Amino acid sequence: MDHNRKIILEDGSQYYGYAFGDTADKVCEIVFNTSMVGYQEILSDPSYTYQAVLMTYPLIGNYGMADDDYETLTPTIGALIVREYNDEPSNFRSTATLAAVMQEFGIPGIYGVDTRKLTRSIRDLGSRKVLITDAATTLDEGLAVLCAANIPTDAVAKVSSKEPWTSPAEDEEKYHVVAIDCGMKRNIVRSLNRRGCRVTVVPWDSSAEMISAMQPDGIFISNGPGDPTDVPPVINAISELRGRYPIFGICLGHQIISLAYGAKTYKLKFGHRGGNHPVRNLLTDKIEITSQNHSYAVDTDSLKATDLAVTHVNLLDGTVEGVACARDRIFSVQYHPESAPGPQDSAYLFDQFIAIMEEGKHNA
Repeated sequence: MDHNRKIILEDGSQYYGYAFGDTADKVCEIVFNTSMVGYQEILSDPSYTYQAVLMTYPLIGNYGMADDDYETLTPTIGALIVREYNDEPSNFRSTATLAAVMQEFGIPGIYGVDTRKLTRSIRDLGSRKVLITDAATTLDEGLAVLCAANIPTDAVAKVSSKEPWTSPAEDEEKYHVVAIDCGMKRNIVRSLNRRGCRVTVVPWDSSAEMISAMQPDGIFISNGPGDPTDVPPVINAISELRGRYPIFGICLGHQIISLAYGAKTYKLKFGHRGGNHPVRNLLTDKIEITSQNHSYAVDTDSLKATDLAVTHVNLLDGTVEGVACARDRIFSVQYHPESAPGPQDSAYLFDQFIAIMEEGKHNA
């Protein structure tokens, strides 16, 4: 069978393959994920908005899609690139194929690509623009499209909730958490609900006054796509709210907290995406194997002039993975303690948030 799709990169390299999912042409930022399982959660993670995700694990699609495993109801990932796609899943929980879901949400896919070579290209040259197009598109045509295209910077506004909504505690309600939705994964809400939290999810640009009026016991800042400096309303709100409530941030939320204290962020060459990244907890000296998905990191040196202390460090490249200010009852991590997919070594961080809120209730 002749190839019917291809990938064109800015350096002029081309990778041929076959279509699955939607067949529209798409310009995205290309990144790779090393997770062996969890493609449904990856596909539906809002943090992948405008990104074409290359899966390094060679077989994708073999267990289908399960109704309970979506991280958002409307996936916004840019595209999916895989080595081998399986369209006949074997799993009693499966209700649809991966290709059918991608077609429903307009997500292009390409399989049959040399994913090892393409991953090496991303590691060597970094994340960059990519065009997924018809095999007949000429290189000159493709490069012209790439040159003219810009990756949008409105990703958080695109995926955030438009109106506040509430998710009740599973059993007895003990705490009320206001969660600022920058592209939040549903398993974060579930993790809080299981611990007795009623969660009020609010749009990304909610003001400090609006959040305070909800009388929360604690504030959570979610993960999300894009550059943290693109969302000054969230940074400004946290600058006003810090020290007044217990605050916990994950991923983009971690970067936002750092920026609110005056630190700086920068873009990594190819980011961290996978389910096996080792992180050292500097408070306990334990190693956690973590689930990660981010392009940006907090600049270590810029933290020295702030009230934040580094609590976690990535053992692969030394980047900051966690910060805290005990006085202000605020802490954050760059990785995903809610997993989905990935290891569950870091679920204790939700319990830490609960403990800080409980202490606040006693001292109120």
